[in-house]
Amino acid sequence: MSTEDSRPVRLRIAPSPTGDPHVGTAYMSMFDLAFARQQGGQFILRIEDTDRARLVEGSEQQVYDTLSWIGLGHDEGPDVGGPYAPYKQSERLDTYKPYVDRLLDEGKAYYCWCSSERLKEMRDKQQALKQPTGYDRLCYGKTQEERAALPGYSDKPVVRMHVPDDVDLFWDDLIMGRTSAPRPDDQVILKADGFPTYHLAVVVDDHEMAITHVVRGQEWMSSTPKHRLLYSWLDLPMPKFAHMPLLRDEKKAKISKRKNPWARLTWFKEQGYLPEALLNFLALQGYPPVIEADGTEREVFSFEEFTQRFEWSKVNKAGAIFNLDKLSWLNGHYIRELEVGDLASRLLPFLYADGVLPEQPSLPQLGRLQLVTEQIQTRINLLTEATPLVKPFYVDDADLEIADDARAGLKDGAKEVLDAAIKALEPISGTIGKPDGTGVEWTHDRIEAALREAIVDGMGIKPRLAFGPLRTAVSGQKISPPLFESMEILGKASVIKRLERLRDSL
Repeated sequence: MSTEDSRPVRLRIAPSPTGDPHVGTAYMSMFDLAFARQQGGQFILRIEDTDRARLVEGSEQQVYDTLSWIGLGHDEGPDVGGPYAPYKQSERLDTYKPYVDRLLDEGKAYYCWCSSERLKEMRDKQQALKQPTGYDRLCYGKTQEERAALPGYSDKPVVRMHVPDDVDLFWDDLIMGRTSAPRPDDQVILKADGFPTYHLAVVVDDHEMAITHVVRGQEWMSSTPKHRLLYSWLDLPMPKFAHMPLLRDEKKAKISKRKNPWARLTWFKEQGYLPEALLNFLALQGYPPVIEADGTEREVFSFEEFTQRFEWSKVNKAGAIFNLDKLSWLNGHYIRELEVGDLASRLLPFLYADGVLPEQPSLPQLGRLQLVTEQIQTRINLLTEATPLVKPFYVDDADLEIADDARAGLKDGAKEVLDAAIKALEPISGTIGKPDGTGVEWTHDRIEAALREAIVDGMGIKPRLAFGPLRTAVSGQKISPPLFESMEILGKASVIKRLERLRDSL
């Protein structure tokens, strides 16, 4: 058995397609990929689909789609192939039998014919007597005929490891340091249906795929002695183990898809988070911020920067609490850093889903979106927050809905303010100007100057109160993108119609 690894660095993620991918899949993948890239190694995706009862149709494709969305591309996998194919456990069943046969031949594993009912009775009794739960080795050393004569027999046996009393429970973990786990019982390694359990399959597949570093959550630490024992028995090179801190919710419990909607990786995409912001956030869940030359901390960093400075010894053993407010803040920061055109293109799927724009917008619609995006970029933290701000720019003037809270907020004198605004804006030409771009009068500066003169100076209304009725008329909302820039984008004809429409309704 080799303990020192001079092989090329290879790491893997091995999710099970049992539903919407867990955010932990991206979390582990990020650390795997960072180390693989830093070391010039390979990152592999393997699908562990031997638990046939829990498979969910479409889940495997979701794994590919979500990891691609977040930017964690793999070098080898079921969808891209590679030198160690196949990369799905269900297609590798012939791989495991020789290993099981060898363990059986050498007396390191044995057949167990206990029925599920008998095993349940055994566990219930152990728990009632406050004994450690584990297999009692009723089948060990018996032939099938000898076991059949005893109660609780099943003619479809499983294969169990025969764990020795002196099994080594310690290892040097890349994150946790010198670590140990409780003594395991005689673990099932081959199920009655001929499928391997996780414990055998993961060891065999990691060996067959030349995996050098096994990175997984701390909840798997109890399995490490079993896995190390299998490597030792089978004379396989021992990989290095790194057990990552768990992602925890505000109650410090491990996050689960049952309790936390944001445990689903697709939830972040649906809610309008940027993949680069989510990656940055996930890194901070297990890794310290950048320390600048002056000693200050910087929490915003790129995946490339994370990769360059990554060290296993710096991973926080305890992990962090999943703070969605922090993620929203980070997301807002990344949104403001985007080029306007990039942000506009990222908004399109959400605007289409919300019925604001068609799936194939026209060039004028896209041109207007570019202008609107520039105005709302500082006002959103999620891509989903854009719809109410953008929608008024794509609604017919006669169809613009006035929100109840916006209408309720109109003060006495709103009708007079609207009248004064219409009168002040009428003299400004709404033409598009000359071909060279000159001669445009309908600009936000000109609009603002005319309205301030008419309403603030002419009517003596304080600036913070003066333009509320105009904002409501133009956007239908109490809160909207910058007013004068919005009027410029909408054009004179639309603005006048909207001002008149609200005035006539008062």
